[in-house]
Amino acid sequence: MSAGLGFTPDWPAPPNVRAYVTERGSAEPYGALNLALHVGDDAAAVAANRARLRAALELPSEPRWLEQVHGVRVLDLDREQGSQADGAVTSRVGVVCVVMTADCLPVLICDRGGRRVGVAHAGWRGLLDGVLPAAVAAFGVDPKELIAWLGPAIGQASYEVGAEVRDAFVTHDAAASQRFAPNARGRWQADLYGLARDSLAAAGVAAVHGGGFCTYTAAGRFFSHRREAPCGRMASLVWLDAIGGRRNGDRSIFGRK
Repeated sequence: MSAGLGFTPDWPAPPNVRAYVTERGSAEPYGALNLALHVGDDAAAVAANRARLRAALELPSEPRWLEQVHGVRVLDLDREQGSQADGAVTSRVGVVCVVMTADCLPVLICDRGGRRVGVAHAGWRGLLDGVLPAAVAAFGVDPKELIAWLGPAIGQASYEVGAEVRDAFVTHDAAASQRFAPNARGRWQADLYGLARDSLAAAGVAAVHGGGFCTYTAAGRFFSHRREAPCGRMASLVWLDAIGGRRNGDRSIFGRK
């Protein structure tokens, strides 16, 4: 895959479950497809980028953009309004769930029958407080029926945290200590992917795919708040399609910069 293009997640989702992850598109601080309004980019440019995304992916509706607050609220878009949340789920065809990230972990979820989809934004605070169990619970089905995919996030080798972060996790679950490696500066390297896998496993989700990205080191491909703040945000989207079996390939949706 060429750097700068978005991509379709590689996970065994049913054919009517559609998903896509955007990349930065160019080296400028806001890249060629920043999709966030809260990071200092020109609002008109962001609106144009969102329109370009919708047209290029032939989205059935405007994505339900969230105001993410590093919390655990997961909106059920079938019955709830509002936008301040760190996750969303839906059973309605054509409703697009989305989170934006630039080091935090986006997690896509669907059920094996292709009846419900969702997404969660999981930084360390959300993982500690339980955003992924909240997303799993919002599906209202046996967690063994769910499939999750872990998208682009900062890798352990690049994610240094203080002892207070490690202590918070270990106080909650002693086994979390294995997800933190000491470094030469007396601090800790945190494994977001491992913490997410542990959280999903504790919630009963066994089928977890993806992972292995690093937004910090892949500077030409992903935004990273830790590397270059202020910067843009990538989007991870998932929705139910009325026409099963159709998938987007890697399509260039850039061009502003």
